[in-house]
Amino acid sequence: MIVATIKNLRWYIAGLLCLASALNYLDRQTLSVLIGTIKEELHLTNASYGEINAWFLASYGVMYAVSGRVIDIIGTRRGFMVFVTGWSVANMLHMFATSVGQFSFFRLLLGVFEPGSFTGGMRAVSEWFPMRERALAVGIFNAGTAVGSMLSAPVVTLVAVQWGWRAAFLTTGLLGFVWVALWWWLYKLPSKHRQLSLEERALIEEGKDSSVGQPAAPLGRLLRMKETWGCLLVRALTDPISYFLMFWIPLYFQKRHGFVLRDIGLFVWIPFAAAALGSVTGGALPRWLISRGWSLNKARKTTMSLMTLGIFLGAISATQVTRPGLALALVASMTFCHAGWGNIMLPAEIFPNNAVATVTGLGGALGSWMGALSQLYIGHVVDALGFVPIFVACAGLYPIALFLVFTMIGRLGVVRSV
Repeated sequence: MIVATIKNLRWYIAGLLCLASALNYLDRQTLSVLIGTIKEELHLTNASYGEINAWFLASYGVMYAVSGRVIDIIGTRRGFMVFVTGWSVANMLHMFATSVGQFSFFRLLLGVFEPGSFTGGMRAVSEWFPMRERALAVGIFNAGTAVGSMLSAPVVTLVAVQWGWRAAFLTTGLLGFVWVALWWWLYKLPSKHRQLSLEERALIEEGKDSSVGQPAAPLGRLLRMKETWGCLLVRALTDPISYFLMFWIPLYFQKRHGFVLRDIGLFVWIPFAAAALGSVTGGALPRWLISRGWSLNKARKTTMSLMTLGIFLGAISATQVTRPGLALALVASMTFCHAGWGNIMLPAEIFPNNAVATVTGLGGALGSWMGALSQLYIGHVVDALGFVPIFVACAGLYPIALFLVFTMIGRLGVVRSV
């Protein structure tokens, strides 16, 4: 039986990965959008909200490391099935929460499964894309995080206004099962995919290292490499900014600029839309520069330097403004540059395929634990001093991370021997 091929199948895979990360962030952002309403109903404090987020990030950090190893062992296809199903169920369970303890437990459970989307996504990109296209593929896949965050405000608000906040958790959780069915139907390794053309298979294999299909790289060897520690430390510095922007921006506009739930639904999607554009730009700009004769290393580091400057200027300026519209624009510039910096891309640009998920997982784990620690303090800082110190910290961390890319990670686009 002749099976018709699908033209540019690898980009359909990238789109499916983008959709997975969108659902991932839609689920985790549901609480962030609703927290103002839930705080009033259940009498929670900002410190309590920080503690709930810390439980999520604590388990998320542990499982970020574990999920990378699991996916390197059981494979991308089965790994995604397990993790997406798990986080969808965990999100739906939030509808039964009535206390800080119950919210903390369900957030912890959500954190167990959600990291698989990113460790699995990085491995899928390394399986389906040649090195010169990986930055763009990861940019598309990672743009889903911003798309999910962007959609969370209007979608969750609409459901909550119509049927109550508990229905919002049920609705967003159920969407994951639709994605699982699509994934099971479409995703296979390129070498086994009957709908992949010979021309596209040859392109995918272009310059590919010999680790595809091989056992996971030795963990001890990876931990002795300075490049590994460069990737880990970069995530430790920049991931807490991700979690601040993710969990606290809706509350920032409520507390600092007087937004109500309706305003959040109408306007707070804008910074996350900017992040989606930034994520794609962070992959497309280096690809364009490479087509003009630049090396991957120069193109990526130039892009990261521009994004670092943008984050610094946006964060510092945001501390000085009082007009909601201008604050929204500055926060949007921060999310654009934060997403465009591309910290999650780094392992796929320097490690072989059988190590990408593991290093991504370790970096995500360390970043999540640092994020958990930051969440414990952010609530107290906001209660005592407002949001200004947090924005100043965001401005200062990215230049340090960029310095580590130059000094510890080194040349991008050259796969290291493990």
